[in-house]
Amino acid sequence: MSDTDSFIDEVTEEVRRDRLFLMLKRYGWIGGAVVALIVGGAALREYSKAQDQAAAEALGDAITAALEIDGSSSQSEALAAVSAESAGGAAVLKMLEAGALADAGKPAEAVARLEAVAVNGELPLIYRHIASFKALALQAGTLSADDRRLQYEALAQPGAPLGLLASEQLALLDIEAGNTPAAIGRLREIAADASVSADLKERATQLIVALGGSMEDASAPEG
Repeated sequence: MSDTDSFIDEVTEEVRRDRLFLMLKRYGWIGGAVVALIVGGAALREYSKAQDQAAAEALGDAITAALEIDGSSSQSEALAAVSAESAGGAAVLKMLEAGALADAGKPAEAVARLEAVAVNGELPLIYRHIASFKALALQAGTLSADDRRLQYEALAQPGAPLGLLASEQLALLDIEAGNTPAAIGRLREIAADASVSADLKERATQLIVALGGSMEDASAPEG
């Protein structure tokens, strides 16, 4: 390479360096802003997490303190005074309050709390179905068998969170109506379900035997 070429390369490199410095001087704040936004966003997320955790811990402490109070009526009053920032937390509070009211001999008030949760479309399905199931249990002596059956059938739909437990209640309604074959058939389906819990399977099996049936389908051909 000639001295002239080398000189041109050096000048070109200096020009590039000067342009880079000029760009950094003129637009360098953009990179700084981007870095600040990234760091600020991460800090905001961590702060939000810490706030959520603190709120959850405060709610848990308030619930624990309320449940430690002697007397169901006093417990329900203490739970009613607790506030929750999230819809899920409020739903849990209402269900706990309903339990305390039921224990205090106030089933109508308990059912009202549970039904308020059951009809709240903003809540996850599991919350609403648990509330409906508990409300139905409290109304066993006041709600007609037909009305209870209708509501349990809604809870027993395939894939529903409490589907098998609702089916168990439907089997008990079959027994109440004197329809033993229907009850046994329903209980067999519960016991054979892949997702059934050990306790529910045991209850279903014991009830089948108590009704004079067996786990084998009577309609299956005998070998």
